[in-house]
Amino acid sequence: MNNFQNSIYTRERINNEYQNNTYHFAMIYTTQQLIKILDQELKATWRGERVVLSSHERINNPVIAKALNTDKMNQVFAYQDFRRQIHKYQIQHRVSGLIWRTCTYQGQSISYPELHNQLIAVPGDKEKLIKYKESVLNFWWKMTQEMKFWLSAHRRRPISYDSIQEFIDDVEWAEIDAARTELYLGLCWGNPQEYQYQWAKPDSGCHRIIAAVDQPSSIKV
Repeated sequence: MNNFQNSIYTRERINNEYQNNTYHFAMIYTTQQLIKILDQELKATWRGERVVLSSHERINNPVIAKALNTDKMNQVFAYQDFRRQIHKYQIQHRVSGLIWRTCTYQGQSISYPELHNQLIAVPGDKEKLIKYKESVLNFWWKMTQEMKFWLSAHRRRPISYDSIQEFIDDVEWAEIDAARTELYLGLCWGNPQEYQYQWAKPDSGCHRIIAAVDQPSSIKV
């Protein structure tokens, strides 16, 4: 069975399970398999093989609906509809939305969980993010001993160790990334699916800290 045929099969299987309310399949898809299915579906969508015919009815503003490319919107809504089925599948079968991310800096590495951007968090996922907060922070402090700190917001304002520690005490989980000469710390709270969006504050959010020896670069974090 080739990739296209496999994508059709998995799409029909997931849709049929929810339309018919049947869950008799022995095999439960893993997180990585769901990611692969979504990737195949997205590629098929942009090839024009997945469409919905009612996109104009989903846009409340008729002026905007008329101005948009109907074919492209049909494709967007087709993918969104399928992704919602994947999310329902995750909830029904408790399939985690977390993947493992590895950050490497100056020859040292740390792996920690993060939510995949096309999946949702199921019960237990947020607790796992919280569990790895201490490990991420230990790596951060170990690798930034001779560095200065800036708060990414507010035009990269310098921030002290004590201020960072206050943030740490108030947040739920941490994430870390690296460039060649800088480290980036995210101190996050709230909904793992919403914390990156400005509109989610104050209920969800993330303080972004930059560590650099001299001045931070223009890289957006």
